[in-house]
Amino acid sequence: MALCSSTMALTFLQFKTSIISPTSYSLSLSNTLFQTQNNRFFTSLKLRSSSHHFSLLPLPFHRIASRFVALASSAAIDTIEDRLPADIEVTETQEPNSTVKLSVEVPPVVCEDCYKRVINEFMKKAKVPGFRPGKKVPESILTSYVGKQNVQKATIESILKRTLPHAMTSVTGRALKDSIRIATNFSDMEKSYSSLNSLRYDIIVDVAPEVKWIPENGYKNLKVVVEIDSDIDAQIASEQELRRRHKSLGSLRIVTDRGLQVGDVAVLDISATTIEQDESKVQKIPSAESKEDRDKVLPGFVDSIIGIHRGETKSFPLVFPESWKQENLRGVHAQFTVECKELFYRDLPELDDSISDKLLPGCTTLEQVKQSLLQKCLEVEQTAKEQATDNAILDQLRKMIEVDIPRSLLEEQGRQFYGAQLLQIQGNMKLTEQQLATLSSPKAVNEYLENQQENITNVIKQNLAVGDIFKRENLQFSTEELAKEVETSIAEFKRHKQEYDEERVREQVQEILEGAKVLEWLREHAEIQYTTTR
Repeated sequence: MALCSSTMALTFLQFKTSIISPTSYSLSLSNTLFQTQNNRFFTSLKLRSSSHHFSLLPLPFHRIASRFVALASSAAIDTIEDRLPADIEVTETQEPNSTVKLSVEVPPVVCEDCYKRVINEFMKKAKVPGFRPGKKVPESILTSYVGKQNVQKATIESILKRTLPHAMTSVTGRALKDSIRIATNFSDMEKSYSSLNSLRYDIIVDVAPEVKWIPENGYKNLKVVVEIDSDIDAQIASEQELRRRHKSLGSLRIVTDRGLQVGDVAVLDISATTIEQDESKVQKIPSAESKEDRDKVLPGFVDSIIGIHRGETKSFPLVFPESWKQENLRGVHAQFTVECKELFYRDLPELDDSISDKLLPGCTTLEQVKQSLLQKCLEVEQTAKEQATDNAILDQLRKMIEVDIPRSLLEEQGRQFYGAQLLQIQGNMKLTEQQLATLSSPKAVNEYLENQQENITNVIKQNLAVGDIFKRENLQFSTEELAKEVETSIAEFKRHKQEYDEERVREQVQEILEGAKVLEWLREHAEIQYTTTR
């Protein structure tokens, strides 16, 4: 029996992760010198290989660390090419949330050297009245023409540009890309330089967090309980699919001389309220009024409406069981009112070999139909079981580690999630530019980060655990496999005529392949128990 409610049911969207374009730094004369700018969203990345049916979220530990290694290495090259006339003093202080503060002391001799460079640059470019281009201008006249304050600001900027790579060498290979920020106000640096002819400033940088396993190496003795929904049982699912296909071949006839029977199709208007002694506290239960399937309705509901006639209304009480999926309804006493709007029965053909081709094209017997449907459902069941296993393993890993997550990593992962949601919404609803601008506003993003902080943290912990295992167990994958998956992913971007960053795509594919290797290793070494939920 199929029950059709006239009340509209809500549709919930499931969002996938997406890639956000790399964040860039720009140096400017302001209170905070390093500003981050998110340029644009890329589409989500998904491996199409059947061997990797799941997708890990970005930024496992080893990738987090390596994302700054290249930048740090280039900074090291810069320090060799641009040697300072004297050493700077850098004091490192550990801060909460995997953050390091670098206190930098720049001696007067370095400041003086930067000042001379700034004067030489102004000398080349400034067009001072009374002096030919390129002609040496006395320093006092040049400073007066350019402005003493402008020269000072340019000098401080030069000091920062030259000394920052040297200061960062102590965190080479540990600092997270796009997390560096100068904490000292520019006005304070101006005062320090003016009075002492030296410069002091603080750098705040997030570093790759350390993963601590509880117990140590606990992932090697992993015990996981995987709950499998009975809905994915291949035998049950194939039988339901056969019934659905059989029903689709029948025609609906209006019932005129009897009430509702099992197998009929009823169009019902359902309303439900809580039962309270104080009538002023009675509340509607909207979620109990949506479209229902016989296998998922409240126990006792179908029995209560059997026999109802077209145009008839029945009212009856029911109690939501303690096993009900919606926790807020468990144990709630409700009063249901049901009006039967329409009542139909199905005029079905005989279920035998004569309709096998209509049930499943290419089949000549009913047995062939049953076996083909069962095989397809077995494949779905296996995929769902593997996915449930992976999810259970990842959830268990998350609970086994302690990690101090830096704020920049939390924000980056959160923005990736939010960017994916915007992409999904835009694809489904075709948002206007104004709507997209509203949803992309800093306020909207920050609200999302605050509301979803726990979920974001859990995902990061899973990824850090996976990355740490990949390193500890020296797992590997072939370069041929990486190249093939990158090629496939780029082809997908091109097919949809979407922009992409090839290097970021390669990183993302590598992360997914690494995650696949870790989960494969864990499935082989873990003790896994399966239970069925109904």
